[in-house]
Amino acid sequence: MELETDTRSGGVKNWELRPGGMLVQKRTDAAESPPPMIWVRVKYGAVYNHVHISSQSTFGELKKLLFEQTGLHHLDQKLFYNNKKRDSKAFLDSAGVKNKSKLILMEDPISIEKRQIQVKKITHVRMEVDKIAHQVSELETVVSKGGNVAEDDVVKLTDSLMNQLLILEKLSANGDTELQRIMQVKRVQKCVETLDMLKKQNSSAPASKDGSETHKQNGSSNEVVITTKWVTFDSSPVDAPSTSTSVPSFTWNLL
Repeated sequence: MELETDTRSGGVKNWELRPGGMLVQKRTDAAESPPPMIWVRVKYGAVYNHVHISSQSTFGELKKLLFEQTGLHHLDQKLFYNNKKRDSKAFLDSAGVKNKSKLILMEDPISIEKRQIQVKKITHVRMEVDKIAHQVSELETVVSKGGNVAEDDVVKLTDSLMNQLLILEKLSANGDTELQRIMQVKRVQKCVETLDMLKKQNSSAPASKDGSETHKQNGSSNEVVITTKWVTFDSSPVDAPSTSTSVPSFTWNLL
């Protein structure tokens, strides 16, 4: 943190806040030198891990380096120095860590359980979003071919996506689990945007006239129109054929 103060002579001096909370005059670029590197020994179980790190690094940065050596996730670690648990945001030099200092690494069971619960919730959301995204893709295919989709289907899928978004917003994830959460949030937002676009295209599609429905044949631009008009026929009675029969006339000659 840098501060600027005015002196009586009218000059300006720059100050910086050191990790230990001490306010000192900022060093010039010529006098400034990189912080020294130190070796620290970290005991994890029965094994000692040697880490080469900057003396002005944080315990959180040290945990990330230990993750590479031990395989224990940095969010599931507890670091002790001088029999005191150290916060991840604290600086090594402020805590008195020097070259060849000894630290103790232990697992944090509460953090492990919490992170596992978060991973399970995010995995469940991902599976639900996969199902919804597949349905959205099917609707998108229908609209791209000139068809219409039911508005109720669009509304139901949108509501389902918003429910999953609420679950993601309630999760307090950290580290890689937070990255997974953000990834699913972006997927949900993309699906909602697609549904909004489909809804607009669906509403702007020209409606068929006279109750007729238009279907496009596969691979053909010809349209088959099915009408529901009824043809009105003349209701006047048809003349019935005459039932009279002609009687043949015979001429009789009397002998």
